[in-house]
Amino acid sequence: MLVAGLAMLHHEILLFAVVGLAIGGIDDLLVDLLFLARKAWRDLFIYVRHARMTSATLPPSPTPGRIAIFVPAWREAEVIGPMLRHALGRWGTTDYRIFVGAYPNDGATIDAIATVAQGQPRILLGINPHPGPTTKADCLNVLWRAMLDDELRGGFRYKAIVLHDAEDVVHADEIRLFDVLIDRFQLVQLPVLPLPGRGTWLARAIANHYCDEFAESHGKYLTVREALGASVPSAGVACAFERDTLAELADDPAHGPFDPSSLTEDYEAGLRIRDNGGRGIFVRMRDADGELVATREYFPDTIDSAVKQKARWIVGISLAGWDRMGWRGGPAEWWMRLRDRRAALSAFVLFAAYVTVALWGMLWLISLILPIPSRPLSPTIIALLWVNMGLMSWRGLMRALFVGQAYGWRYGLGAVPRTLIANYIAILAARRAIFQYVRSLLGQPLKWDKTQHRFPDMRSDP
Repeated sequence: MLVAGLAMLHHEILLFAVVGLAIGGIDDLLVDLLFLARKAWRDLFIYVRHARMTSATLPPSPTPGRIAIFVPAWREAEVIGPMLRHALGRWGTTDYRIFVGAYPNDGATIDAIATVAQGQPRILLGINPHPGPTTKADCLNVLWRAMLDDELRGGFRYKAIVLHDAEDVVHADEIRLFDVLIDRFQLVQLPVLPLPGRGTWLARAIANHYCDEFAESHGKYLTVREALGASVPSAGVACAFERDTLAELADDPAHGPFDPSSLTEDYEAGLRIRDNGGRGIFVRMRDADGELVATREYFPDTIDSAVKQKARWIVGISLAGWDRMGWRGGPAEWWMRLRDRRAALSAFVLFAAYVTVALWGMLWLISLILPIPSRPLSPTIIALLWVNMGLMSWRGLMRALFVGQAYGWRYGLGAVPRTLIANYIAILAARRAIFQYVRSLLGQPLKWDKTQHRFPDMRSDP
């Protein structure tokens, strides 16, 4: 009876897994086909007549303005100093000011910021009145109020607000690019390129799976999303908001436009701008040397830190985002929001798929000792298995191509086996996110569950 029960359980979980994988695979395939159609159209009918624009050939804004850079920092003493010095060196004399947020119970970070800010009028330190950690959104609101005070003292208004993190490696041309494009769009998002991992093979694999995911997301998915007319979500770094548009998101502009109860305030801001009639754009543009104008940074390289980070994303986007942001917009927007919110369910489907493999192995071992009546798979399951095999092969090919284009063919080939690590992290992150979300429903406030960061040695790291 136990063996028969295992066989029945294996059959039912297998059916659930193959159906779920097929739905997700077809969804991804549609995005791929739209991207390929868009790329073919632009290559055949646009770029043959017009040269691709670069940041060097981009005409200056007819109405230039000052750009405010918001950098929230909680326990970032090791990276905030090098990041600020690098940004000051890269951006030079362009018109900007960096607002850095810190907490009164984080003296090491405050000291690191003060060391760079001494005698440097482009850096302004904002101290949160609440001890950390609160949420990143709460820290950003502190910087918003500091910006308003700066406007009041100087008798001017900032043109745009740019978000960056304390570990970001910024590009020299981004301020100029934001200054030009914010004339036409209310949100401008540049690509994010994770830096390849260092250290042991496991640390490299964990860090590099972020390279795999961002190479596809910021190489394909966001371009399709924009082409469909759906909202362009902010990634929280390398993104610029038009100043008055951001102010309109606030119930009280004097307090701040970001919801302090949200863990993904940047993502929500992009959707809310679209809901209010604003336009967002995702820009992949190269500089005079052919380098992509993008923000680069190291991502977590341990299982624990990667799970923490992705759990935060799942809570904010997939779980809390469901009831916070609703289902506004038309069919294209609904589709994109559904894709955003499928992370927890996708992890459950992946877990079911791995369970079926484990159960199959158990049944096979038992069959070596005890006779087990064979239960042939139904034609439906067999057909879905073949469909999933084809979809997974296509998915692996597309990922390898995008990663190879961004990082080289060696990284592209490695993206396929790294999928196993990515799936493992996704399953653990979904489990953690569900528990965090349930606790929040029971009254426990969400907090900034941050991960430790590091800044590259610009003399040797890429």
